[in-house]
Amino acid sequence: MTTALVTGASGGIGAELAVSLARRGFDIGLVARRADALAAVAERVEATGRRAVIVPTDVTDRDAVHRAVATVESALGPIDLAIANAGSGAPTPARRLDALVVTGLFRLNVDGAVHLFEAVLPGMLARGNGHLAAVSSIAAWRGLPINGAYSATKAALDVLLEAWAVELRGTGVAVTTVHPGFVRTPLTDKNPFPMPFLLEADDAAERIAAGLVARRRSIDFPWPMVALMRAVHQLPNGLWERVATRLLPRGRTSGAP
Repeated sequence: MTTALVTGASGGIGAELAVSLARRGFDIGLVARRADALAAVAERVEATGRRAVIVPTDVTDRDAVHRAVATVESALGPIDLAIANAGSGAPTPARRLDALVVTGLFRLNVDGAVHLFEAVLPGMLARGNGHLAAVSSIAAWRGLPINGAYSATKAALDVLLEAWAVELRGTGVAVTTVHPGFVRTPLTDKNPFPMPFLLEADDAAERIAAGLVARRRSIDFPWPMVALMRAVHQLPNGLWERVATRLLPRGRTSGAP
């Protein structure tokens, strides 16, 4: 049996990824805050013939994450694949800086991933086999105006996993960073701006699951958005700042909603 644990599994990419991995033979530990939504995802997983365990958990609570991992492993066996998918975003305009919003994003997007990896990694190292994965974003490749804190949290994940991939070479533990473009989820449904190359969550999940099974170091999609953001990443800072300023909606440079 092969077991995966997915955080942020109550909806969006996390829910679809859980089902997609179940179709590929994984039993699934489902972790998120909403028990009712997790139960609905568990039914979909079990409809594939695989087992599911739901553990309502706030991933910002370190001890709770450790307990969730223990619960999943007690029911399904050792976790072979741990996917830090839980995350959120919010506008963080510099001229209306709210430290609570910024630190809240870091607690969920970064600390939540670290809590999961801390809980599963010792067992993986002892067994000489395992896989850590985090859902980052192409937003990690530039500090996006108005959403700088979100970009920063995803960049933090990128750098952490970049370092750990080197440190874990030869241990049997793989490391994967996922960089989606725009994906239709309850989070992105709130975006007041156009989202080019928008993908449905089930499409994104299939791409991620295929890459995880192949143990790819990085899963980046869709390619037109990836190519655009990689080109933007290469721009000199001064040029990027001028271009980004022109792209801001009128009034947004002052942090107006």
